[in-house]
Amino acid sequence: MSAMLRSLRIRNLALVEELEWDLPAGFTSVTGETGAGKSIILGALKFLLGERADRGVVRAGASSAGIEALFSLEETREIDSLLEESGIDPCQEGELILKRTIAAEGSNTTGRQFINGSPCNLSVLKELGTHLVDLHGPHDHQSLFSRREQTLLLDRYCGALPLREVYLERRADVATTKRHLDELEASAGGGDRIEQLRLEVEEINSANLLEEEEETLNARYKAASNSRRLIDLSASSIARLDDEERGASLALSESARLLRELGRLDDRSALHLETLERITGDLDSMISDLRDYADTIEVDAGELHQLEERLNLISMLRRKYGPALSDVIARGEASAALLDKLSGYAELKSAAEQHLSEAHSKLQSAAEKLGAKRAQGAGKLAKLVARELADLGFKQAGFEIPLEKQAEYGLEGGEVAEFLFAPNPGEPVQNLRSIASSGEISRVMLALKSALAAQDKIPLLVFDEIDANVGGEIATKVAAKMRELGAGHQVLCITHLPQVAAAAATQFMVIKSVQEGRTETTLSSVEGSDRISEIARMLGGVSESAKAHAEALIRASSA
Repeated sequence: MSAMLRSLRIRNLALVEELEWDLPAGFTSVTGETGAGKSIILGALKFLLGERADRGVVRAGASSAGIEALFSLEETREIDSLLEESGIDPCQEGELILKRTIAAEGSNTTGRQFINGSPCNLSVLKELGTHLVDLHGPHDHQSLFSRREQTLLLDRYCGALPLREVYLERRADVATTKRHLDELEASAGGGDRIEQLRLEVEEINSANLLEEEEETLNARYKAASNSRRLIDLSASSIARLDDEERGASLALSESARLLRELGRLDDRSALHLETLERITGDLDSMISDLRDYADTIEVDAGELHQLEERLNLISMLRRKYGPALSDVIARGEASAALLDKLSGYAELKSAAEQHLSEAHSKLQSAAEKLGAKRAQGAGKLAKLVARELADLGFKQAGFEIPLEKQAEYGLEGGEVAEFLFAPNPGEPVQNLRSIASSGEISRVMLALKSALAAQDKIPLLVFDEIDANVGGEIATKVAAKMRELGAGHQVLCITHLPQVAAAAATQFMVIKSVQEGRTETTLSSVEGSDRISEIARMLGGVSESAKAHAEALIRASSA
């Protein structure tokens, strides 16, 4: 076989003190009296597959319980990939080692677990277990309850796995392309961001900033601002002297008129008129000089205005992009570099959107091809399972595999399968989880396993009381199905049916005994006359007729 459980070791678990079990390939049955401890073996496997354990499972007087398992795998790529994701060492020479310890005391309620010697958490152990063991018990949720697993089995049955791979590749391409587009838009901030960058660069570059100019400008402005006072003073002086209503010129002109009139009356006042006229001439000259002076100051006032505008511009840029002028200059350079990088944003976005559209089209095409293949195989598989169910006593049972369309393209494709079953005629089909009877669940699982034996890649199938509520002819058919499964899988069956036990290639018996005052459960291989005696016990007695019947069952199964 390509994969199998080679050995199982149990230490201080419930009634088991020490148990080392080397498991054979093919179909193995485990039998024993009710209450002998068969469930301990199943419990040990469950603990190894990530089920939580109570401290009460530790054998009384022991500090801890331990379970170890060695799997032999021909192909380890899928398992190694799972281990690598969890930071665990890969398999060596095709061997996978699982170990779990459960402490009787302490704060660690889950115990410790290891894969290939590397510590791990229960979730990793549980995920790994789905690839190794399929447990079929009265209260277990088998892998076939999962719609994802049901869809995968349908794909395997109808040969759709290559189409499934293509679909997943197309789906990954869509995700990658969309992520690229999102990253492009995030880095660019969209078209608005580019326009913002362009305006920002234009505003900063048009200012022609120099890193040290602000200090120089402030010094020049301080000096030039005195010109304003000079202009104000000279203008006020001219106004006082040359005002048409109250200026000094008007007063002197009026005084000169009066002195002329005085001179016509008295020649002695001529001297005063000459003095006044000289003063008036000097005043006019001074006013003219003041105006010329004021005209020269106007040039400095223009420079002051320019300095004010420049300093206001720098102050505004510092508020927007600063705080320092050097920060503004650096911001302009960085924005220009980013704008240059994003200059082809529109083209890049258009190309990415086109690629995304093409990827979506390819994904849709792949999903449609996969869906068509599934639709072709679903009816055929349903009929095959129904035939297997008929062999197991469900003569008129209903079994259907509808495909439910999904709103989005998920990991399974555009649809998912669901296995629906109606055990009795006239009843509506329902999903496998809704089946109430453990015996029905077990037989449905056996029928599915038989129909899909070639596609099921899980190496170890464990059936706990597959014979529940089964007897007579159906028991013989159940046994035959189990033996068929054993040809391609490692099958372990805990059973009370002599027909099933006799059909197994090998048989082990669980025995509960008292050793030195303590109850202990052990496991031993039964062969030859011991096996005949055990199957006779299961038939209801150890009489010679029971032994003959047991021997006949073994011969019939091996024929």
